Parts: sequence; C-alpha cells; structure tokens
Amino acid sequence: MDIVSNRRIKEVVDRFGERFLKRIYTPVEIEYCKARADFIACLSARWAGKEAVLKAVYQHTGILLKFSEIEILGDFGKPAKVKLLREGLEDLNLLISLSHEKEYSVAVAFIIR
Repeated sequence: MDIVSNRRIKEVVDRFGERFLKRIYTPVEIEYCKARADFIACLSARWAGKEAVLKAVYQHTGILLKFSEIEILGDFGKPAKVKLLREGLEDLNLLISLSHEKEYSVAVAFIIR
C-alpha cells in the first residue's frame, strides 16, 4: 500500500519535466496520463501503484524492482493492471487498485498465489 501527495509529484514534474517522467514512467504510462483531464493525479496514482507493487514483490520474492520495471496499464473505467518488465517475474500474478482525489493518490497491490 502507498499514498502520495499529488502536490509532491507536481513539484517534481515542474522542476525536472521530461527527465523525471522518462526515469520513472514508461512511454505507455506517460501517453495514458497525458490523455487524462488530471495529468498529475494520474501520474501520482501510478507512483503510488509502483511503490505498492515494489513493496509487495520485495516481500514475496526478495527482489527490489526499479520504478521503470513496473508498468501500470490503464483502461479508462476499468481496474488498472500491472506489467512487470523484469525477466523472470512476468508470470507473477499481481492485482492493483488505484485511487486519487484532489490532494492525494493511493494504491494497494496484491500478489495472488
């Protein structure tokens, strides 16, 4: 589980721009969020999602992923999906729930055995 202030993500995007986006998010995630009305909340939810997945995967496998190895796939109006981009973890069955509002974004990730 993770929670993040949307303002925090906005400040980092404002300060570092594309450099930050390309370091943390995949091109698919950036494109998806740019198409949303609230770009920052979308990015924030994905940040929280990546943190939640990172924690769940580490607790389950002992492997510490990088943010760039976790892709949160959106499908507007449907639950998000997770794609792990590290070899050997592609078949790990992960579920994720994202939510955001004006000030905060939150995510919960589960590994299903």
